[in-house]
Amino acid sequence: MSNLLSLDVLMEKYNSYKAQNLKLDMSRGKPCPQQLELSMGLLDRIEEFKTDDGTDTRNYGGVDGIPEAKELFSKMLGVSTKEIIIGGNSSLNMMYDTIARAMNLGVLGSDMPWGKLQKIKFLCPSPGYDRHFAICEQLNIEMIVVEMKKDGPDMDAVERLVAEDESIKGIWCVPKYSNPDGITYSDEVVDRLASMKAKAKDFRIFWDNAYAVHHLSDKHDHLKDILKACKEAGNPDRVFIYSSTSKISFAGAGVAMMAASEDNINLIRKQISIQTIGPDKINQLRHVRYFKSVEDIHNHMKKHAEILKPKFDVVLDVLDRELGGKNIAWWNRPNGGYFISLFTLEGCAKKVVAMAKEAGVVLTNAGATYPYGKDPKDHNIRIAPSYPSVEELKKAIEILCVCVQIASIEKNGE
Repeated sequence: MSNLLSLDVLMEKYNSYKAQNLKLDMSRGKPCPQQLELSMGLLDRIEEFKTDDGTDTRNYGGVDGIPEAKELFSKMLGVSTKEIIIGGNSSLNMMYDTIARAMNLGVLGSDMPWGKLQKIKFLCPSPGYDRHFAICEQLNIEMIVVEMKKDGPDMDAVERLVAEDESIKGIWCVPKYSNPDGITYSDEVVDRLASMKAKAKDFRIFWDNAYAVHHLSDKHDHLKDILKACKEAGNPDRVFIYSSTSKISFAGAGVAMMAASEDNINLIRKQISIQTIGPDKINQLRHVRYFKSVEDIHNHMKKHAEILKPKFDVVLDVLDRELGGKNIAWWNRPNGGYFISLFTLEGCAKKVVAMAKEAGVVLTNAGATYPYGKDPKDHNIRIAPSYPSVEELKKAIEILCVCVQIASIEKNGE
């Protein structure tokens, strides 16, 4: 804890921020208005409502999406058109529905619906995505924390747990630019997930590839093809892959997708034909006509990066300047995604978040990045730089840094 200012000086700074009556919100990873403006051309893309095969998108049908959308987004995810379902606007909705169907009907290879079993468990690499954990909590699925390492989840722990416990039916993964750490899984982690022995024959990897094309610069992380790895390991049905355009086009009005083995997709298509008559095909067609190719998507994402990278840079610059070398906080430097993960001294995160809120800076609740909202070390804070302006971010992170220093000093009784 070297190079820290005195508590009196820090409290004076903190009180001066409080006196400004600020209202700065970094609680969610929302696209900012400038990002949403990038896709306004989508709204001009519907003049002819028929697909290439003559399907009228204004009418019922097409439970698994229009062919053009399958063609485009299968290329984005690196799967075949027979291995993808194009849904509505929300990949989270598709994840929830997948688990709800598993509870009621089971998955391919299940002896019985998951909901009829005495106990179901999911592995939850943490820090992780709070909405994944909320699904499990609502559906009464027990969550087991697995530590995140620099290249993905602790695979020694994952392999041991799934090999010995048949009630473990799934694992949540945000494999590229993970939420909130910004970590991309290594090739070794992908291979081990694909090939590991699982006691539950219907074990599934829930592969939420939300940030597949969300790079911050020309320096891209590489993510190995999980579906191909599962096929090569003799476990072709093990993975469910999800993504969407929610942070590519319009949040809440994009296109979501799910990919899996052809056998999985055939079963799921049959199941969802009872659940829905079809998704919003007009929106799918609009997206296909606007983003004509994967190259178009990548070029579009460069425009997002031009808006986002300066925001990430200012956060990292302030953290380096205010907390660097003081041994009271650590953070990642992601090459993409939407978050920066800040680690404080143990037992400080809740206090830091509460102090920041009192000074007008709203952060994601401390503990939200762990199952049940309980960070066992009370040390992780998710920073979401996307929505505020660069000027607002600079001030918000300066306040955050003051709070971290005060909490660290008070914890150590200095």
